[in-house]
Amino acid sequence: MATSTGLLLLLLLLSQPRAGAGAEDQAVVCAGTACYSAHWGKLSAADAQTHCSKNGGNLATVRTEEEARHIHRALAQLLQSGLLQEAWTGRFWIGLQREKGDCLDPSRPLKGFSWVGGGDNTTYSNWHKELKKSCLFRRCVSLMLDLSHRSLSGHLPKWSERPCGSPESPGSNIEGFVCKFSFKGMCRPLGLGGPGQVIYKTPFQATSSSLDAVPFASVADVTCGNGDKSRQHFFLCKEKAANEFDWDSSGPLCVSPEYGCSFNNGGCQQDCFEGGDGSFRCGCRPGFRLLDDLVTCTSRNPCSSSPCRGVATCISNPLGKDYTCQCPQGYQLDSTQLDCVDMDECQDSPCAQQCVNTPGGFHCQCWIGYEPGSPGEEACQDVDECAPGRSPCAQGCTNTDGSFFCFCEDGYILAEKDGTQCLDVDECAGPEGSLCESLCFNTQGSFNCGCLPGRELAPDGVSCIMGSMSLGPSTEPPQGRDTEDRAESFVPSTTTSSPTGGPEGTSKGAPAMRTPFLSSNASIALMPSQTLATSGSPGIWMEPSNHHPTATAGHEETTRGDFRAQQRDDGTDGQKLLLFYILGTVVAILLLLALALGLLVYRRQRAKKEEKKKQPQSAADSYSWVPERAESRATENPYSPTPGTDC
Repeated sequence: MATSTGLLLLLLLLSQPRAGAGAEDQAVVCAGTACYSAHWGKLSAADAQTHCSKNGGNLATVRTEEEARHIHRALAQLLQSGLLQEAWTGRFWIGLQREKGDCLDPSRPLKGFSWVGGGDNTTYSNWHKELKKSCLFRRCVSLMLDLSHRSLSGHLPKWSERPCGSPESPGSNIEGFVCKFSFKGMCRPLGLGGPGQVIYKTPFQATSSSLDAVPFASVADVTCGNGDKSRQHFFLCKEKAANEFDWDSSGPLCVSPEYGCSFNNGGCQQDCFEGGDGSFRCGCRPGFRLLDDLVTCTSRNPCSSSPCRGVATCISNPLGKDYTCQCPQGYQLDSTQLDCVDMDECQDSPCAQQCVNTPGGFHCQCWIGYEPGSPGEEACQDVDECAPGRSPCAQGCTNTDGSFFCFCEDGYILAEKDGTQCLDVDECAGPEGSLCESLCFNTQGSFNCGCLPGRELAPDGVSCIMGSMSLGPSTEPPQGRDTEDRAESFVPSTTTSSPTGGPEGTSKGAPAMRTPFLSSNASIALMPSQTLATSGSPGIWMEPSNHHPTATAGHEETTRGDFRAQQRDDGTDGQKLLLFYILGTVVAILLLLALALGLLVYRRQRAKKEEKKKQPQSAADSYSWVPERAESRATENPYSPTPGTDC
């Protein structure tokens, strides 16, 4: 008895329907120009795509929220065909995949994934959680369906990315897949005027008795029944005119005088009018007209159903039987002739320089270095970067078409850092030496030459020649304060120049008159001694040069004349300066000799002291001598015999 009861329970459990077994294998929802079929089947993503493509479709796209709702309806119908637990959560493949080597792109709604059937990327997405960044494996997307949210008004299935699976291991919780089939158009469902049944067979091998829209080329199997009598009819959804699809039949189906308009409104779409003999006919409301099938009504204005999409506007033809869609300026009709896409006006190069396309239009821009021109002028004009107050250059600036470049004046070089600043060139520290024969004094943007005492600068401003002064006493009378000033100090002269804007506030240009001081940042270079040797007496006079290699010839002549005049005036100063240097040298030598003699005496005295300390000592050196005292008579012995007394 117990054994038979157990077998009975086992048979009852096995007979219960479950998902994908003993239930319908698919559910279909058609809307617009596409049908979506949801299927049971634990397949890999590749096998699911193969199944869809065999019937002329692909794994479903979910490009908009409206499309997501159509797929949700198909999945809800599929779930109603099976007995599932409330806590069940299943996954169904859709056509969103990412190939191996393609990495995650967080900035885009599809994160780097693309639709299997191709087409542009979409802005709609419904990801469940953050995606993995791995690029080493192919990844596929499935819809997560939770039975606790079967309502169609929200809680649309979330997107979950995962490995695409294999025939042996399709993936955990994979329960099926969703296909999408696109068509040229749809026919309306057939209306029955009496008892009967309609079965639709679609081109993608799906069979259904209830469709909101029937795809083009579908077959309708109509069975009319009244008691034991039954009649069977077949109808085909055809394209009767451009973008007009209808059945190849007319009049209500399965009509019966017994029921008249009382059964399903006689199969009429709008109004049903009964005759006296049990017959009836269909009619339409004002503003509509009856089509050739004698049951369907259509608006007399073909644009009343809003056939155009997006920004397209529906325009009715004069006869009221057809319409065309028109796009606003900047847009054009797409391949369906029902929607508009942006027109890229920049392909015709309407701008003088740069064109930027925008939705429905475009605008022009100027390149870098140009600016929009005023009305009546050229569209883009060059920007003068060297204009006063705008130049980025430290010294010279040259404007070019769309750009500029900086340059430096003589004596400066362009800094390599940014190409706008200028650095002083040290002419006295060149790799091949300076141009001066003897002394060289660097200045901001220039340099000066000078000579050692006893020589004077040649007219070329670079070489040194023997001075014209003599070593004997001067026979000329003193020249007053001017002579005394020149004798008091010896300083080389520097050059100043016209204000042309050097980097340190020092301008460059042709050298001017000497200044009786040397700038603090001037460097002095002395030429090798062999170039300074002279055969005459060593006069002590040094004259700096005002010559610059880049000065003009006229300025050189003026400078040489100034030097020759000055050299004649300073002849007496050379004799006094020579005497001053000789006396100073003698005093310095005497001081050095005295210092050396004192140091020698000090060292000799110190050596003697150290020698005495190192001499050996005798044993008596550790004792001191008692001072000597004068001899005196010894104290008489009281026991000694008295003189003159016998012992």
